[in-house]
Amino acid sequence: MLIRIPEFISKVQVAECRALLENADWVNGSVTAGHQAALAKNNLQLPEDSPVARQLGDFILATLGQSQEVLAAGLPNKIYPPMFNCYQGGGEFNYHVDNTIRRVAGTAVKIRTDVSMTLFLSEPDEYEGGELIIQDTYGDQRVKFSAGDMVLYPSTSLHKVTPVTEGRRFASFFWMQSLVRSDEQRRLLYDLDKSIQALTQENPENPELVRLAGVYHNLLRQWSET
Repeated sequence: MLIRIPEFISKVQVAECRALLENADWVNGSVTAGHQAALAKNNLQLPEDSPVARQLGDFILATLGQSQEVLAAGLPNKIYPPMFNCYQGGGEFNYHVDNTIRRVAGTAVKIRTDVSMTLFLSEPDEYEGGELIIQDTYGDQRVKFSAGDMVLYPSTSLHKVTPVTEGRRFASFFWMQSLVRSDEQRRLLYDLDKSIQALTQENPENPELVRLAGVYHNLLRQWSET
């Protein structure tokens, strides 16, 4: 399931993030990649202990906690702290699958990556190339969203970032361990949740809403992991 969340952060907030990122100290992105991924990865990245990364990461996590769409689509259990990358000068990240388990730096916390997230911090016309291509059941999905938009997709997906031949592509990327491991089950719960919300807007007194909400919560109870 690929979900676009438009205007996850505002243009003003994007500009504030960019001002910090453009003056930050970047390192080679391969330092946080696994062995196979490192062979495919050519970009810049903020160190995980960077003060800028921590400041912006805290801001994104706070915004994430207020997003009903993220809650509905991802059913978050644990969130890996946001990281930040920059592609320029032909930088790319060829096809790969994200590492299944990630340890939060400096802690004993481990997170299973069920849902991958990318928050775009550059406008599409600021750079050439740099498409996020995600392979799914229906073929290649080409993603190049507006600054401030975010995309959620299964971490099991084969995906890549095409070479950035002009300009700079800034983004934040991070992962979620969901309460529901299966992407198929998350999709069913998401569709049911959206239908309940739509029916509630049409007629909040509809007695069938109680039954549908019960179905939703009982499925979540059956499928969830804590």
